[in-house]
Amino acid sequence: MKALVKHKAEPGLWLMDVPEPEVGSDDVLIKVLRTGICGTDLHIRSWDGWAQGAVSTPRVLGHEFVGEVATVGADVRDIAVGDMVSGEGHLVCGKCRNCLAGRRHVCRSTVGLGVGRDGAFAEYVALPASNVWVHRTPVDLDVAAIFDPFGNAVHTALSFPLVGEDVLITGAGPIGIMAVAVARHAGARNVVITDVSEPRLELARKAGATLALNVAEAKIADAQRQLGLREGFDIGLEMSGRPEAMRDMIDNMTHGGRIAMLGLPAQEFPVDWAKIVTSMITVKGIYGREMYETWYAMTVLLESGLDLSPVITGKYSYKDFDAAFDEAATARSGKIILDWTA
Repeated sequence: MKALVKHKAEPGLWLMDVPEPEVGSDDVLIKVLRTGICGTDLHIRSWDGWAQGAVSTPRVLGHEFVGEVATVGADVRDIAVGDMVSGEGHLVCGKCRNCLAGRRHVCRSTVGLGVGRDGAFAEYVALPASNVWVHRTPVDLDVAAIFDPFGNAVHTALSFPLVGEDVLITGAGPIGIMAVAVARHAGARNVVITDVSEPRLELARKAGATLALNVAEAKIADAQRQLGLREGFDIGLEMSGRPEAMRDMIDNMTHGGRIAMLGLPAQEFPVDWAKIVTSMITVKGIYGREMYETWYAMTVLLESGLDLSPVITGKYSYKDFDAAFDEAATARSGKIILDWTA
């Protein structure tokens, strides 16, 4: 089969013929239809320091996908050939304390699809049946392909109750933009998002942001005054991993405010912990999705009218992967889709 492979320990990707994945008795073989390009894939393509430490070559990339079930193992139940499915890209051990307690999203032995094992940028991908999410109701294939990052947005945004709250989101990347749509759909009063990319801020406006603020030109305090906020933001969703964004967020939170932090910093950075303590601010780290409450929430949100179409800005044949990755690497794009049926 054709697959996008990190074939050598150097920058670049290779479109190659590789063997189809083997399927065990508890596994599902999926014919891939669409995939989404993630920041993780960009790191692996550029072969930065994180990628060099996390990935062994050769490795088939990709963890955002939708496909059709081609084969099921002998012990698989409730999943049938022909089902339309996406996949949870975090594979867990099933044996640790957290897994046994139903907290699989905090398994300390998690293996990432397309990072620690061969992924979905291929004509076929194999997954344990327990990692397969069947789309029981119709969903657009391009949207289904980005359920993984959509889950990051949902997990982060719904970490705290949002009804009637004023929400600050730092970082208008694709997940930040999806978080805007989720927060508005979940009942937030105001949703302010910050970035320095005007094209991405415009995408956030289309997704429903009350105010999309270019922090190269204005301050978050200006947004507070414009919206008439007297005490600061109730909820913060940090999506950028940027130290200045986190510090600005802390400075603009109300006392007792709550911050969910998904953005992954490139290195350690200082914050004003005295302010966090004296303002009684809660900071919660987010990684991935809750299995499978987040997946259920995603499906229900779409069924109830949540529109993710503004975040999808490009679609390419998998054969044109270089152009697709180049666009995904800009600070202007939303989610970029690879079509594996072309």
